[in-house]
Amino acid sequence: MMKLLEPYLLAFIPIFVAVDVIGTIPLFVSLVGGVSKKQRQRVIIDSITTATILAILFMFVGKWVFGLIGITISDFQVAGGALLFVISVWLLLPGASKGFLSNGNDKDIGVFPLGTPLITGPAVLATTLMMLDTFGLVPTFVSLILNMFIVWITLIKADYIMKLMGQAGTRAFSKIMYILLAAIGIMMIRRGLMGFLIK
Repeated sequence: MMKLLEPYLLAFIPIFVAVDVIGTIPLFVSLVGGVSKKQRQRVIIDSITTATILAILFMFVGKWVFGLIGITISDFQVAGGALLFVISVWLLLPGASKGFLSNGNDKDIGVFPLGTPLITGPAVLATTLMMLDTFGLVPTFVSLILNMFIVWITLIKADYIMKLMGQAGTRAFSKIMYILLAAIGIMMIRRGLMGFLIK
């Protein structure tokens, strides 16, 4: 049974780390502050829909696009790993936050910046494609959908989670996620370089 679930678990964890829903909560709360409950629900639905569709589209057409422009999986592993590492290091710097990806002025905040790039950004796209190549379509797809479901529940309960964890707890959890993201980036670079060497 565990052997059967192993690829799902191994695909789920890196995507969960890349999404970093806990790190998104403070920005989400600040963006929807003052809006009605109905508007807030619409923002959540818009953000989850945008993030999920974008990730699924990239999962299915990403390799085709790469083949079209002559990029190999090894190329993407090195580039994607480097990108994950740079993003995670930036977010680990004192005073840095996911807010640097957004100006927060767009009226349709459910699509941008929440749907993309805050929920589904470069880190999620790169990680999803790598999980697809490593564990296959079904485990990656199931892990992605499960992660988006977790994001949806988390955003609905965002105020409660913020009160429970506090600002300091939320920041500490996010920093741990960014360290894991940096490690995943290094792993992807290592696999990409091994792919070059095997050729």
